[in-house]
Amino acid sequence: MAAARELFAERGFAGVSREEIVERAGVTRGAMYHYFSSKEHLFEVVFEEVERDLCQAAADAASATSDPVEELRLGARAFLQLAGQGEVRRIAVLDAPAVVKPETRRRVNEQYALGVIQAVLVAIDADRRLAVGPPEALAPLLMALLHEAATQVADGADEATTIDLIDQLIDRLTKPRRRR
Repeated sequence: MAAARELFAERGFAGVSREEIVERAGVTRGAMYHYFSSKEHLFEVVFEEVERDLCQAAADAASATSDPVEELRLGARAFLQLAGQGEVRRIAVLDAPAVVKPETRRRVNEQYALGVIQAVLVAIDADRRLAVGPPEALAPLLMALLHEAATQVADGADEATTIDLIDQLIDRLTKPRRRR
């Protein structure tokens, strides 16, 4: 998997042959097929691993604060910054929509991103700072928005402008903290 992840990040799914993967991994083609039914199956597993790591990095960035609105903001920023870089850009943002079945992408996104987004929206709502909701309905919409913003960044849109737009949207989705 590590060899495939490196190769897919370097040259994309279409630019990598099965032979290159097994050669870099130092295994036989039979060994690869013992674990993965096809190159596409291997890519799906690599995609899931990249998505998991991406969501963990966004969650780590968000944990720098205890304010749930700022958690959402910091997590979204980290997600978008990573979307335009290296393996995340190539594997998760550019190649996955063409290679990975939509139901698999949906399952992976729900498993790693949706729960985190929903949890932070629930925390914002509990703090009486969510301007629109309910959190359960808003979370998938916000996730779709972040994925589209990530695609735009990966396609060359200005990262700072995109992050600024997401910040503005977060400002409109939330209310300022009440003074005590």
